[in-house]
Formats: sequence, structure tokens, C-alpha cells
Amino acid sequence: MTPSQDTTLDAMAKPAWARRPSNLAKALTAELVERIVRNVYPSGTPLPPEPVLCETFSVSRTVVREAVKILQEKGLVQVRQGAGTSVTPSSQWDMLDELVLMATIAEDDSLAILDDVVVTRRLLESDMANVAARTAGPEVVQRLGAMVDRMDELVGDHIVYQEHDRLFHDAIMQASGNRIARSVVRALESQVVNTARYMGRTERSLCVASNRGHRRIYERIAAQDPQGAAEAMFTHITEAWIVRRSGSGETTRLDR
Repeated sequence: MTPSQDTTLDAMAKPAWARRPSNLAKALTAELVERIVRNVYPSGTPLPPEPVLCETFSVSRTVVREAVKILQEKGLVQVRQGAGTSVTPSSQWDMLDELVLMATIAEDDSLAILDDVVVTRRLLESDMANVAARTAGPEVVQRLGAMVDRMDELVGDHIVYQEHDRLFHDAIMQASGNRIARSVVRALESQVVNTARYMGRTERSLCVASNRGHRRIYERIAAQDPQGAAEAMFTHITEAWIVRRSGSGETTRLDR
């Protein structure tokens, strides 16, 4: 069987829904997002017309139209009067959307998308650490110190350690007062934090090394050293990810 025949069969394959979901439009949207990201419906090509989608997925025109509307909101398709619906280039996709991001991560063997998540985190959190070092009061500094001390006690349990790790970062983001940047980081983290490819290796020694990075960040914030806090955050996020990704592919996207 030729690759083109494989693609045709893939495009027409019915989804493996065990039973009809209560919200067919959302279920259909998730299936179409996955197929678009997997290039079953390539960028620049028309999305199959309504009758074909209705038959392929055993849904009504109303369900198809609602799903297409949601796809348009996510930036995956463009609807033009008289010209039908076409799949847009990936540069137009809403990468903060959970369905789009998760499908893209699943399809990306190079880890480039996760590298970009880390770069985005690093940029925003470095700036927030800079601000926190300038504005954090004694109570915040004391709390950060207590959190670092507590994580030293938790390095043998990577699951609990990771929970406290996220709380430490969030405390710094809150201290910065930048609600927009914090929301972006939290949105990204919530979508990737439970994926094995993002969490990577979890040995005790890595938790120990990670908390050394946390302590350096805390010490720079306690010293009211904005530039030092930013650099410590930048280094910590970069080094922690390089270790977790276990040398999978090039890391040039992380270079600055």
C-alpha cells in the first residue's frame, strides 16, 4: 500500500469512540484537531465538506457546523463564503489552546514544541523573579526560604517534590504581581505537567540538583538582587529541562 493510500484511509477512518459522547461537537472537534495536526488534513487544503464529515463521523450537519466554528476559533481553519473551509498554516494555530497544544506535542518527536514551552516559561519567569527581588517583603522571602527547606526534605519522593516545586515557582510569580504572565505560565504548565515527555527523568539526584537551583533563586530574591534572581531563574529552568529531556534531539532552540 502506498503512502498516499495510507493517508486516504486515515482521513476516512472512523474515530474509536466507544459510545456516542454527550457533547458530539466537542468530541468531533477533538478528533478534527488531531487529524489536522497529524497532517491527515494538510494545511492549505479544503476540509472535507459537510456531507462527507457527517457520513464519516455519523453526526448531523448541526454538529459539524458547531465543530467547524470551534476549529475556526482555535485558528485551525478559515471559512470563506463561497469558497468552503480550508485548513490554515500551523503559524495561525492557537498554541495556548489545550487541544491544539497537546496534539502538537504528541506529534512532535523532536521535542521542539516542549522546548518552546520551556523557553516561554524561562522568559516570563525570569522577568517575574527580577520583579519579585525588587518588591517581595519579608513575609514572602521567609515563605520562599521555608519552601526551599521543605523541598530538601522531599527529594526522595519526586511526586510530592514536584508539587512543592510548582508551588515555589507560583509563589514567585504571585510576588511579582504580573497576573498576565502568571496566567500564561500556569496555562502552559497545566497542559504539559502530566505528560511523561515533559516530566522526563525523576531520580532523587535530579531533585537534589533542582532544589539547589531553587535555593539560588531564593537567595538572590532575599538579597534584593533583581538581575541575579533573573539569571538564577533562567539557569534553573534551562538546566532542569535539559536534564529531564534526556538528550532527545538537538537543544538549539534553548540557546540564547
